[in-house]
Amino acid sequence: MPLKAKNLLFILLLLFIISCKKEQEKKIRKPNIILINVDDLGWKDLGFMGSTYYETPNIDALSKEGLVFNNAYAGAANCAPSRACLISGLNTPRHGVFTVSPSDRGNIKTRKLVPIKNTKHLNNTIYTLPEMLKSAGYITASFGKWHVGDNPLKQGIDFNIGGSSKGNPGKGGYFSPYNIDFIKNGPKGEYLTDRLTNEAISFVEKFKDSTFFVYLPYYTVHTPIMGKEKLVEKFKNKKGFKGQNNPKYAAMVASMDENIGKLLTSIKANNLENNTLVIFTSDNGGIRAISHQDPLRAGKGSYYEGGIRVPLIIKWPDSIVPNTFTNQNASNLDFYPTLQNIVQPEKRATLLDGLDLNSVLKGEQIIDRDIFFHFPVYLQAYKKGKDESRDPLFRTRPGSVIISGNWKLHHYFEDDAIELYNLKDDISEKNNITDLHPKITNELYEKLEYWRFKTNAPIPSEKNPSYSLKFEKNKISNINKTDL
Repeated sequence: MPLKAKNLLFILLLLFIISCKKEQEKKIRKPNIILINVDDLGWKDLGFMGSTYYETPNIDALSKEGLVFNNAYAGAANCAPSRACLISGLNTPRHGVFTVSPSDRGNIKTRKLVPIKNTKHLNNTIYTLPEMLKSAGYITASFGKWHVGDNPLKQGIDFNIGGSSKGNPGKGGYFSPYNIDFIKNGPKGEYLTDRLTNEAISFVEKFKDSTFFVYLPYYTVHTPIMGKEKLVEKFKNKKGFKGQNNPKYAAMVASMDENIGKLLTSIKANNLENNTLVIFTSDNGGIRAISHQDPLRAGKGSYYEGGIRVPLIIKWPDSIVPNTFTNQNASNLDFYPTLQNIVQPEKRATLLDGLDLNSVLKGEQIIDRDIFFHFPVYLQAYKKGKDESRDPLFRTRPGSVIISGNWKLHHYFEDDAIELYNLKDDISEKNNITDLHPKITNELYEKLEYWRFKTNAPIPSEKNPSYSLKFEKNKISNINKTDL
């Protein structure tokens, strides 16, 4: 064979080997992961979800680049238990974090039962999502609200800015000097959401040649409601719509969106976009007194849809078809098993309560599954008579919930009451149809009972000796008179 032909053959063989090697590396390379968990962001507080008042161009663009879940849920209706579910992959009966402590909230004379004692933080023996990712070779970082322990460095995080047991930034806390832990004060007036994003971008740029997990649990849009003055003025001059009209809150949403845009731009600029999986969601529903989520009933703290249904986008170029949506019901409990299947760690979590969503991410058919919630404690009203809850004194009294297909059943422990709704026909949960569907009611109740038995879910049964029916009725009557 002539020398030129031999050289050409060698070059072609070498190019083939290099191509095969790159393809193999592409197949086995683990994606960087960014998990954005906004605090108290309501289901309809975004442009792509239908809001005409809030402005979220960057998140709207993200929704077109990924997969939107129409039926996504938080693990619980308020901060600590939802985050505990996400970080542990376990439902509330397994870790015991049912609420933001204490569990006996509200006036003692209006509580019929002694609530189950709450566990404040995740036990350090629980194998967390960040620990699992570390086992798969990830460098892990958290920027913002942790809330499931005193220090995320003890629970699988390598780098932490601003995260501790604190659940909000405190009075005046969105502007430097800050009130939270594990953060140095910036220039006076620096905005906390900007700062956390800048820290995340610095981390990405430093570790762009590694495989990283960025957890970005913004403190925003949790109270205190504080926005940048220029943005507040802008939204003062914009007309609100159907309970979405708070300019300070709108300013917070706009800053959050702007910062997510900055982070995603940084990912692109560092040539990381094609191998970065992005999850965007909220830890629970929005506070109804601040922003309505119509047609959903109620808000944060309630187990009606407004308290637990959340926005969810997952983007993963080359693995998820962009600009698509799914009606698959999903929970933040699903993130752990889904990511574990993707990253294949050396040490796996053996018990997880969520669903591996990888087949859904690939566009395959919807998986039939039930979603459960358990809240054996009390959570007082945020704004009495204005929360759209079951009664004006509490956002939630002790109870459990099951969602099965289009059906949703509530079971309340104080009076053993049952509520049944068809979410397809009645997403606002206005018409309790237990009497019309006794068979479905019984089937769902039996499923719920079995799940509680299987998870050893504690049910409060001890009567509260301080409870006063007369006092409670007077309280409710006074609220109702005020509303007239």
